[in-house]
Amino acid sequence: MIARIYIIIIIAIVLPDIYIYRSFLRKKPSLTQWHKTLWWMPCLLLAAATTYFSLTDHFVPQDQRLFNAYMFVMAISVVPKLLFFLCSLAGMGLSKALHLRHNYGNHTGLVAALGSLYVLSAGCMTGTGNLHVRRMTLEFDSLPMAFDGYRIVQFTDAHLGSIKPDLLERAVAETNGMQPDAIVFTGDLQNMLPQEITPHTGILGSLKARDGVFSVLGNHDYSIYTDLPPRQKVDNEKTTQRLQRSMGWQLLMNEHHIIRRGNDSIVMAGYENDGKRPFPSKGSLDKALKGVDSRAFVVMLQHDPSAWRRNILPRSNAQLTLSGHTHGGQMSIMGWRPTKLVGKEDAGLYDEGGRKLFVSTGLGGVLPFRFHCDPEIVEITLKTRK
Repeated sequence: MIARIYIIIIIAIVLPDIYIYRSFLRKKPSLTQWHKTLWWMPCLLLAAATTYFSLTDHFVPQDQRLFNAYMFVMAISVVPKLLFFLCSLAGMGLSKALHLRHNYGNHTGLVAALGSLYVLSAGCMTGTGNLHVRRMTLEFDSLPMAFDGYRIVQFTDAHLGSIKPDLLERAVAETNGMQPDAIVFTGDLQNMLPQEITPHTGILGSLKARDGVFSVLGNHDYSIYTDLPPRQKVDNEKTTQRLQRSMGWQLLMNEHHIIRRGNDSIVMAGYENDGKRPFPSKGSLDKALKGVDSRAFVVMLQHDPSAWRRNILPRSNAQLTLSGHTHGGQMSIMGWRPTKLVGKEDAGLYDEGGRKLFVSTGLGGVLPFRFHCDPEIVEITLKTRK
């Protein structure tokens, strides 16, 4: 991960320090050479740590504890200074253009820096443990009457390599306590490697629903984030799939399963991750819905919500699509989420002519951070519109 944006990170570390030093510190008579040396030490140490982590073979190191500490220090050290630098620079330009005596960007930058410290500290220390149970009722004209009131619990993006074990235990307990008709998992069980799943197979294998637990793969469930020989990558992907099946889950890889109630039925379909680059594109709607009647009520499981407009809406009749992937940006400030910059459907419920997409913000993330975007499980009650 660091290697992909190494130059950008180094610039973000060094440039604000240079600006602040030259603009505010260099000419202060009270600062000794020792003080000035101390100012540059964190910058040099963070640059060295960034270089070290950029050389890792994988997307993130297998032991994430040191990496998470590095990211936390980066967040509380670099981000506030970067925000101050940008605001101050903008204020300087505005002062010159309007012939102002003061650079008001300095004041704005100070407020922004202090605000970022609060957001980052709260998001790292408390936000990842606040489990939210979301409940919603969705009405459909085409839902068979026998499935009126059918309840599905969705959870997604567990990222077991970095999740808090007690959060996972609470999520499983809440899910089982709802006694749903079906449980669905919509991808990203691991960060990089199937070994992350093994310690949690017992708790995840205890998930129970009347019609079973259904799952699909997410981008992290493939081997695109590891630097391993091709044969080892294939073996890892097969192990990830085997572990899901060993927990009693029905992994749908461009497949579907028919759920019956008397003479009525609905289709639980899942197709592999269908993302835009750099994410894997392995999905096949034709295979996932092979033999399915065009009039059938279909619940489609697809990790990447961008596939909804690209493929699901124009090329299928799936009435409800359940996705994850975005984590809602893991941050919401007055309703604004960073994922809104890159995707139209990034979190919540969307409707297009009565056909619906729900994007869950998920349970975890590679980086343990959540601010006003709590980990969630979702209970969806299907209703027949009368």
